Amino acid sequence: MEDLSLTTVTYTIAAFYRFISVSEPTALAEKLRTVFCEGDLCGTMLIADEGVNGTMAGSPETIDHFLDMLAEEVGLERGEIKLSFSGKRPFKRQKFQVKPEIITFRKAKVDPTNPGKYVEAQEWNGLIAQTGILLLDTRNSYETDLGTFDGATVPGIETFSDFVTYVRENLDATKHPKVAMFCTGGIRCEKASAFMLQEGFEEVYHLKGGVLKYLEQVPEHDSKWRGGCYVFDRRISVSHEDFES
Repeated sequence: MEDLSLTTVTYTIAAFYRFISVSEPTALAEKLRTVFCEGDLCGTMLIADEGVNGTMAGSPETIDHFLDMLAEEVGLERGEIKLSFSGKRPFKRQKFQVKPEIITFRKAKVDPTNPGKYVEAQEWNGLIAQTGILLLDTRNSYETDLGTFDGATVPGIETFSDFVTYVRENLDATKHPKVAMFCTGGIRCEKASAFMLQEGFEEVYHLKGGVLKYLEQVPEHDSKWRGGCYVFDRRISVSHEDFES
């Protein structure tokens, strides 16, 4: 068999998630494995009763086929997907994993179907420029060390579950009634914004599609992002230029 890791290919990298009821996660995982067992699709996709979450890469044709299947199986629309590009194979292997949750939040029970208000990437700069808004980075410290938005509050947490403790020990809903949150792809903020609403914060906004969608859609000369954005593949980090096909 041809060693695909040595093949010259421009990889399209699709980062995505969706909270949606999946009736048979194991059956979906098996179907995807069967369809894509041969070829260049690589990366990891988590499948749970509550939805899907993953970053997958392959040739443009492979990714088109894969995204068509996700649209058919779980209703994932192309507008929800963050696309970037790489001249090197970004993942070693292909994994479809069935999990209890697609994003773990151990220290609080949260209903992700009741999140804060989405803010489109093109509207984000206007929101975070408002007086009195708390701009909150929900990512881990090894991610925030590489880059963040101008003026963002960085919790310095080691795991996403630690975000619960940070909020309860450091933030006050009466002093921070208006919060704008962000993460890499949007999924952590989906749960984190729902948690903050449960904790009594009045207005909670989160960046739709996360930093990846912002880097894709906002021109670099208008960007409020500084540094690199940590990603969970061999690239380590991305910037605006990685989203120019």
